[in-house]
Amino acid sequence: MKDIAEQEVIDIGDMDVEAFNEFAAEQGWSDGMPLYVPTEEKVAKFVERVRGDNRPFPPVPPRQVVPTLQSLAANAVMAGCKPEYFPVVTAAMRGVLDPDYNLHGTLATTHSCAPMVMISGPARMELGVNCGSNCFGQGWRANATIGRALGLMLLNVAGAKPGEMDRSTQGNPAKFTFCFGENEEENPWTPYHVQRGFAPTDSVVTVMSGEGPHNLNDHGSTTGDGLLTTFAGGMANPGANTIYGKGPMFVIIGPEHAATLKRDGYTIESIREELWKRSRVHISRVSKENLETYTTTGHKPDGDWLTIGRDPSDIHITVAGGPGKHSAFVPSFGGTTVACVRIAT
Repeated sequence: MKDIAEQEVIDIGDMDVEAFNEFAAEQGWSDGMPLYVPTEEKVAKFVERVRGDNRPFPPVPPRQVVPTLQSLAANAVMAGCKPEYFPVVTAAMRGVLDPDYNLHGTLATTHSCAPMVMISGPARMELGVNCGSNCFGQGWRANATIGRALGLMLLNVAGAKPGEMDRSTQGNPAKFTFCFGENEEENPWTPYHVQRGFAPTDSVVTVMSGEGPHNLNDHGSTTGDGLLTTFAGGMANPGANTIYGKGPMFVIIGPEHAATLKRDGYTIESIREELWKRSRVHISRVSKENLETYTTTGHKPDGDWLTIGRDPSDIHITVAGGPGKHSAFVPSFGGTTVACVRIAT
């Protein structure tokens, strides 16, 4: 088995799973949940899945280790992935290595951010990714292990060890895994990856460094205007980084809410415009000290209001989930981007 830091090959002998987990925990390789043993045979099966993608990986900050496919595969094996998931995992890794994603900053911050991984296109169905009911939750191996594999890579390759390089004040359950599929079948608008310029037949991974999903509950509104009032109220959060970080954010609309908005003539563009206008935070909801900090660092109010993004394009819209009148808001770390990578086939 290759060492995570690529320094040596470690012979673990005839360790059983329990012994390996104790050993891995002592080495600092574990996220706290049980790991699969990354034998050379298993790692080779994963590597074979991405042999057609010969693009080199850049150094991974902050450690600046250049990862091999074997080291990435070892983490995916430990996470419980199937070999067919590995092209999705490597695409997600390429996404967080986009310089504008700011991997070092998002890993070292005291903020609670974690990589949000969204899968679009045919790979969702081929791999059994949950796009519907409970898509942020438990019960689907692809969702659970793809997100977990990326987290283990950031722990073991990037060096994001909690309490050391990862300085998050309280953390976030999404640090274990945060992976879901776009519900394209019930999306009345253009699928997200097509919005970003990919072909409908492409399979794409989208990553953003964000918080866990914030529920947007609205069982009473029967109009799109009413739903947007609720959404904007939930987004207008003076405690979110986006109030001063001015970075991207996702609004993940449930299918029932999406149908109402579409019926009332709303488009992706008009939803963005309305949410950006309506989700402003009045300065009365911000402490004097915070307001002074925001102003002196260049995040000045617009009159008596603070916007939660630089402009409407910071609000990214997609559809996911199943029946029920709920949507979700995912604010980002702020100093990051939304990176999309086509899954190599």
